[in-house]
Amino acid sequence: MPQRRAVVRHAHVGSPRALYSILEPRALLEMALLPASLPLLLQAPRGDGHPVLLLPGFMADEKSLIALKLFLQSKGYDVHTWGLGRNLGFRSKHASALPQKIRYLHHSAGRKVSLVGWSLGGVFSLYGAESTLECVRSIITLGSPVSVDAAGSQSPPAVKALYRLVSHRLGAAAHVMQPRAKTLREQRRLSVPTSCLYSLGDGVVPPQEATIDGDPAFHENIQVPGSHLGLGFNGIVLAIVADRLAQPENDWQPFHPLRMLGRVWHMTSGASRVDPHSPAN
Repeated sequence: MPQRRAVVRHAHVGSPRALYSILEPRALLEMALLPASLPLLLQAPRGDGHPVLLLPGFMADEKSLIALKLFLQSKGYDVHTWGLGRNLGFRSKHASALPQKIRYLHHSAGRKVSLVGWSLGGVFSLYGAESTLECVRSIITLGSPVSVDAAGSQSPPAVKALYRLVSHRLGAAAHVMQPRAKTLREQRRLSVPTSCLYSLGDGVVPPQEATIDGDPAFHENIQVPGSHLGLGFNGIVLAIVADRLAQPENDWQPFHPLRMLGRVWHMTSGASRVDPHSPAN
């Protein structure tokens, strides 16, 4: 069997293109077009009923996850949201509440939990999984800043200013420097199947921050079309999430879409069949 190449971050440097940031309101169009994705979503595989925990992005709450929640419930998953209200940035309560939530779902279902985090919610999912590895089945991040370098976030200035205003005057770095966030700070990757979905058209999180370096046996980066604010309502993204969650618990394989999803993904994402930023056989 040919050896898989190492998973590497996207080579983009700096902030997202200003045009993409200006065009972020196109998320409303993506939301309106979601019904057109019905044939694609109907073809997505059904799940095995294991618990899935959804985590919202910065300044969002559980209502922003409604499309993901309803879709994954229709596929047979036991779907939960984090129950901590609006995501206003990392707080001390998250340090204990997230691991406790994961352990509770694992204990009550008797099965491992998959974590799906949108934007900052993806960072939280990695944090929560670090101390609950025995309870976690897989992690999926949607446009999440999972690989911020020492120079700091390259998100647009307006986004960083909003975080400082709402969460902490020193910005996200103040939270990443907490002792309990050491693994995130050092970008050590967990030995858990992890799929990082990112878009070159993301106007909030640049692609080099939304992707990871990792082991192709556990990690992958998947390019998708669309805006940052529309990821949770993007039909292609929802179909890919269902594909990843349907992977057998002990036989996870990197993303190789077939049938309608494969055709639509290759036509719309801009990713080649052998993506240099994704694992390949």
